[in-house]
Amino acid sequence: MSKKKLDIKSLDFILEKMIDTVGISKDEIFRIGEQCRTDHMTLSDQLKEMKEQVTKTIAEGDRLEVQTRFARKRLSEVSMHFKDYTEVEVREAYEKAHQLQMDYSMNQQLEKQLRDRRDDIERRLVGLQETIERAEHLISQITVVMNYLTSDLKQVGEMLEDAKMKQEFGLKIIAAQEEERKRLSREIHDGPAQMMANVMMRSDLIERVYREKGSKDAFTEIRDLKKMVRNALYEVRRIIYDLRPMALDDLGLVPTLKKYLQTTEEYHKKIKIPFLNMKAEKRLPANYEVALFRLVQESVQNAIKHANATEIQVKLEIDRTKVTVVIKDDGKGFNPSEKNKDSFGLIGMKERVELLEGELSIDSKIGKGTIVLIQVPINL
Repeated sequence: MSKKKLDIKSLDFILEKMIDTVGISKDEIFRIGEQCRTDHMTLSDQLKEMKEQVTKTIAEGDRLEVQTRFARKRLSEVSMHFKDYTEVEVREAYEKAHQLQMDYSMNQQLEKQLRDRRDDIERRLVGLQETIERAEHLISQITVVMNYLTSDLKQVGEMLEDAKMKQEFGLKIIAAQEEERKRLSREIHDGPAQMMANVMMRSDLIERVYREKGSKDAFTEIRDLKKMVRNALYEVRRIIYDLRPMALDDLGLVPTLKKYLQTTEEYHKKIKIPFLNMKAEKRLPANYEVALFRLVQESVQNAIKHANATEIQVKLEIDRTKVTVVIKDDGKGFNPSEKNKDSFGLIGMKERVELLEGELSIDSKIGKGTIVLIQVPINL
């Protein structure tokens, strides 16, 4: 018995050491990623300034080239008929042509230097972006390992005796948890975090506007700032709501959709979102209701954020064999055949539908809006 206790203590000690080591590595990778982000922002500003300088240099070069061409023509005319010109005029023509040629040559050298500098900054930005992405990927993997070590491994170990079953079951749980965390991380980063960063920059702008233009223009900026804060608050509430709408468990899919679409329409005052339930209200298995709600939610948010739609029609029909959902908007549309590496929403929608053994089709044309058709088989 004492030997068994000793073994358990040894394993716990090893586990704690592993957790500490992994945690330190995660913190170090996080610091590297943050430093790369800071450097990326600084280089992005430098690149913007460098591009402006290149544009100005090119424009100046074009101007000097025209002037040099005319000066050469003038010098050629003077040389051919030098008897008709005074010595001063001949010298002036030569000196002007020579000076313009020197200015043009220096401009070309400067342009080359600026272009080389610009290209170097762009290469460095690509390298930094790759480092940032690798750091994020490593942090994500380390987080999975830490979750497995700190909680899931112990909890699953109490439930399952077989080592192989314990590993497979634990990894599936961790993978699902981590995927949801990544989705929330993206939404918070692209939504509230970005908005709050803009709020900070806008507050600095208000101080400058107040000093340079006075209180009237500053109050205009403050009104815009309040609007940004309001939008950020809405995004936070939306993300909280996205975690799990409680009405879905209590009332079911149809009432929850009605409430969600009504609330979304009230917030986006210029967008109409009519909802039509084609059949009598029916309850579905919980996993179906959650998945269908998420699919409608994602489609509506895509139409609002990316399509600039003014009307989004949502139709739902539940019969004995299948559920059919149609989301139609009058937005700007897109080309479904073009692959977009940032289309996380569409990828997630396809995965949800596939898990329900259903079908998802998207019909969209640029300038003609988008129609999302979802069909999921059921057996009521």
